[in-house]
Formats: sequence, structure tokens, C-alpha cells
Amino acid sequence: MKITNMTTFLFPWGSLFIKLETDEGISGWGECSPMGGHVLQAMAVHALKPHIIGGNPFDVEVLWQKMLLAPYKLGPSGAQSEAMSGIDLAMWDIIGKATNKPIYQLQGGRFRDRVNIYYSYGWDGKATADEVARIMSSQVEKGFTVLKLRMNYGPLKGEISNDPAVPMMKAIRAAVGDEVQIGFDANNGYSAHKAIQIGRYLEEHVGLAWFEEPTPQYDYLAMAQVADALDTPVSAGEHEYTLWQFRDLILQGKADIIQPDLVKCGGITEAKKIAALCEAWSKPIVVHNTQPTIGTAASLHFCASVSNAMYHQEFTGHNDKLSALFHNQLEIKDGYLFVPDGPGLGLEVNEKKVRETAISIM
Repeated sequence: MKITNMTTFLFPWGSLFIKLETDEGISGWGECSPMGGHVLQAMAVHALKPHIIGGNPFDVEVLWQKMLLAPYKLGPSGAQSEAMSGIDLAMWDIIGKATNKPIYQLQGGRFRDRVNIYYSYGWDGKATADEVARIMSSQVEKGFTVLKLRMNYGPLKGEISNDPAVPMMKAIRAAVGDEVQIGFDANNGYSAHKAIQIGRYLEEHVGLAWFEEPTPQYDYLAMAQVADALDTPVSAGEHEYTLWQFRDLILQGKADIIQPDLVKCGGITEAKKIAALCEAWSKPIVVHNTQPTIGTAASLHFCASVSNAMYHQEFTGHNDKLSALFHNQLEIKDGYLFVPDGPGLGLEVNEKKVRETAISIM
């Protein structure tokens, strides 16, 4: 089998899909991070496509290494890895369809057939503490038992005198009661000192399930200071893209929970290596995922096939625009997402709708 063509589809809201075609008539689909879709589209088409055309998708490790090493001066973190992710997922989708097996079976089987999900809300910079609490309370009424508040700060943006995080977290706790677990994501917003101060207060007055990305993603020393100072586990990983970055996150950043994102870190091929690294250091995995279709399907197959991915998976809600691009949908029930059993990723793409919706096809 040979890969004969690659097509990329950029949508108005930023999502980027990748389709790989083969000489045996089997096609596979993948998804890249939605951050900077035009950049990732150019990276995939101009820097990566030449290294996979003519290759056998079953040689996924070989082709992955070619994509990593040939244009290495353009990366390997960020855009290169994120573009590679979509291509890698598409290759695994092809392999699954060619063998008529779900991806989790190709990865050694599944430890679980469903994954508990937590509801993740990102603050828009405008909503009041009471409004955020009402949103979170409505999700508990739908059956969610774990929540996460994302502040969307960015590096050191939380260093303000009237930081709204504390009143929001207190309002959420008051609204949902003591039985619901609540995680807090500073989105890299604090210095080590401020993160420790905020973390200790939330530990005492709110109760934290985990503290996500408390400090800038480039400052592992600061993260280690926070991890050492708090009883609450510190989590990170959405801004790490390669195996050696995750190594440093564990050894230097001292993160307690590791969060690879399959549409960022190079796809399933690299994520499995990251999982093995985490297993060696007894670190649990909680995948980072904000993409509700292909990204979520890939994460489900990964979580099913990895023993240490035993915690909750992020869920940001349905996206009707994305759902309309598929003939079938992932199954969700009673706070769980079920691992697809169909060949490959288990999703059937409506290519006619994809082509009608895309704003750029390359």
C-alpha cells in the first residue's frame, strides 16, 4: 500500500483536518491543533507532505521519523509537531480500516471500554463569578461529577490585583456542593510565588482536585516550586510536544499528572512513547483534549490502550459545526464517552460536507 495524496481542510473556526489517500482506495482522516490553522496547513503541505507521499502507511514509525527529522530546523516543537499529529492520526485510521480493526486493538488491546469525562469551562474574560457558577451547576445537573475552570490567562497574565479566580472558584464550590471534584487551570498565568499563594488558599477554602499549568510553560523551575509547595497535584503537558520535553516536564517540572494532547504531540505514535515514559516514572496520564470529534476519538483509543490513563478525560461540550461533518457520532452517556469499535478511528467523515464547509483546501 502506498500513500498517493494528502489533502488538508481548514474550517472557519480554525480546525484543520487531513485526509490521506492510498493506491488501494482506503483513505484516512486526522486532525491538527486548531491553534493557527493557516500556519499548520502550510507546514503540513509544504514541509511534511513530500516525506510521506509514496510511503506505506503501515510504516508509520518510519514515516513519522522522516517528518520529524527532515525539516527539523523548522521545529520540532509547536507547528511541526501539531501538523505531524494530523498526518499520524490519518495513517492509523488507514491501518485500522485496512485491517478492519479499531485503533485500540492495534495498540495492544483496551483496558477500558469507556472513559469518564469532566466538564471543562474556559472563562471568556467577561462572565461574573455567579454566572460561571450557574454554568458549572447546570453541568452537574447533567451528570458531571468532575469540573474544571480554565482562566485562559496566558503566561503571567494572572499577576493582577483583582484576580477573579478565587471568587469564581468559591462561587462554583458553593453552587455544586462538596461531593463534586473541581480542577483549576491557570493557563500558565502565575509566577511561582503567586501560584503557591493561590493554590494554598484554594486548597484550604475550596478544595482542589488538581492545579493545572500554574506557571509559564517554559519555566519548569517555577512549576517545580509549586509542585513542592502544594499538597494538590500539579498537572501539565498540553504545551509539550516531544518525548524529551515530557522527560524534562517530569524530571525538572515535577508535574504530578501528565497531559499529552494527541493533536499536538505528534499523534498516537508519539503519545504511546510518552505513556511508556510516564509508566516508568509512575505518573498518571490525563489527556488534554478540546477537539470533540477526531481529536476525541483518537484520545479515546489512546486512553483505552494505556494502563496509566486511568483518570478523567477533558470534555468541552458538543460542537454542532464539527458534528455536522460526520455521518456518525461518538457515544456519550451518564458522564462517559465510549471507545469506538469501528475500524480505524471509528468515525465516518461526510466529505461532501467537509468540502462545502472548508475555507481553504490544499
